[in-house]
Amino acid sequence: MSDAVRERALAATRPGATPVSVEPLRRGNRKRTEVVRFDAAAPVVVQYSETPGATRTEAALLSAIDARTDVPVPRPLGAGTADGTGWLVTPLVEGRDLHEAFVELDPAERRGVARAFGRFLATLHEAFRFSGCGPLTIEEAASDGATTEETGSDGATTGETGSDRGATDEATGSESVRGRDPSLSVSDPVDAAEWVRRFGGRHAARLPADFDDLRERIRDALRGPIEGDGEPRLFPWDFRPGNALVADGAVTAVLDWEAPLAAPRGVSVAKAEHLVADWYVPASEAESLRRSFRDGYESVAPLPPNERAHRAAAVASAVVDSGGTVTNPRYPPVARDAAVAFHRAALRRALDGTGG
Repeated sequence: MSDAVRERALAATRPGATPVSVEPLRRGNRKRTEVVRFDAAAPVVVQYSETPGATRTEAALLSAIDARTDVPVPRPLGAGTADGTGWLVTPLVEGRDLHEAFVELDPAERRGVARAFGRFLATLHEAFRFSGCGPLTIEEAASDGATTEETGSDGATTGETGSDRGATDEATGSESVRGRDPSLSVSDPVDAAEWVRRFGGRHAARLPADFDDLRERIRDALRGPIEGDGEPRLFPWDFRPGNALVADGAVTAVLDWEAPLAAPRGVSVAKAEHLVADWYVPASEAESLRRSFRDGYESVAPLPPNERAHRAAAVASAVVDSGGTVTNPRYPPVARDAAVAFHRAALRRALDGTGG
């Protein structure tokens, strides 16, 4: 990523402001993230991706979440493409990394965070419904380029002209798009049962040899009948405390909405519950967090049926990261052997229907 991309992104979103520092952040494996501070303007977070469509989709989703829900997200200041690199600029939200802070919260605060995550997820499920399952994208009518936005009551994006599209910003050299916020749709949609089988099967195949004895059990669960609530809803697959900020015991922002999916509610409920209730605390404390998460969800909508295939697919998807490395639960994170033991126990619970 060249400095020119940053300069174009900042020219579109903080015109005239002078940067005084650029601080790289370690957030995610597929994009670069920086905090940029200025001499006389509010700081921003700039994300860069080699896949411009990913930043456009994330920007559209963030704008829609901000417009339709009370889920705390950083509202995009702009998004676009420069020199083949996608960029997204959002305000810097104050708060401590919840991944580090979660275990330091008192038990009541942890339960409050779990309840908030449950409520947030149900709110997203109620606000975003789709006709099929699969990756979300923005409609092609929204072309590449910079979008400096004002979000209206229904996710509308208005620029100075309100209708101009494809204009070139002479100061930045970036293509700009003015007008309505692009709508989200499902790319190559499939029905719910087929999607669960594909999603779960893909993650079962990625499990390392430490899980060979459980792999076939996961596949058996996916081969069986898949019923339950199959209406596709938003599946923010990385919806977890590790992608959130907290202040005074309350969540101030949920971050990292890259590569969103549409999927049955049961999969996203099972995965989020696992990452909130099981990930950070011993099993003896997990049940109270699980109850709080479910109470939060049910304060907005009824919980979906607790399907074995949904649970197995969801938990399997949390075992390895995008590079194939076993993920490390707890904070501080445990070593690989303990991580493998954690994931094996979680998969057995998911397959047996125990522990919640």
